[in-house]
Amino acid sequence: MMRARRGVILGLLVLACLIGGLLYLVGVAATDPVDRRRAFAIARMVTGLILLWVGLGGGLMYRFRATIRARVLPIRLNWRLKFVLFATTLACLEEAVTVSMTNLAPVFGSRIGEAYITASAQYLDVIALHSVVVFIPLFIALALLLGRYDFKPFAVFLAFGLVGTLVEAIFSGALATLLTFPLWVFVYGLMVWLPAFCLPQNRSARPVGWLHHALFAPAILLVAMPMILPVVYVITGILDHPSIDFDPP
Repeated sequence: MMRARRGVILGLLVLACLIGGLLYLVGVAATDPVDRRRAFAIARMVTGLILLWVGLGGGLMYRFRATIRARVLPIRLNWRLKFVLFATTLACLEEAVTVSMTNLAPVFGSRIGEAYITASAQYLDVIALHSVVVFIPLFIALALLLGRYDFKPFAVFLAFGLVGTLVEAIFSGALATLLTFPLWVFVYGLMVWLPAFCLPQNRSARPVGWLHHALFAPAILLVAMPMILPVVYVITGILDHPSIDFDPP
């Protein structure tokens, strides 16, 4: 089983790197100079994200997982609250990487606002009005489900990666986003894999079968949606905040 999981992770990692490589080919194929430098800049941003968040961040999480778990378990908080806080912290760290990549656009040969991988170049704007504020209901939904069902960290990683991919597709309106699942599964899955690894084993969760796994990702979205919709309404309806803070390219 462990060998199969490693094989899946390796396969997804290879595909994620190939997706990054395809972005460079888009730059090579572009005839317009602006489109070319924008494509190359985005490709470099995605490469930085893979190296820093997936490679370095994911590697450190895996290497020190036992040590971190030993430190997290004794903390005297409800494990559901700990899970949500831990996942939110990791989501904020992931967005720190992506916002940094967006702000490095001039280094990557483009301009801020011309090439970007976040909805804004301002970190607090991104986490409070674009991304993490929407992730928190998903983390809460996941914690509620993990209180009832004993999904393993690997299953949590894959399911939340799928959820993240679907959320990206829904809010961007681009169904082609689904094809980039191998990349998004790491971006989103690593927000929850380590918190799931640090769950207590005596939480009286039920064993799961193949049907539970098949319905896991849709269940996360279903449970989270009543919490997400009011958040989105406040941001877009009441605050009238744009979905992208940059002018269209």
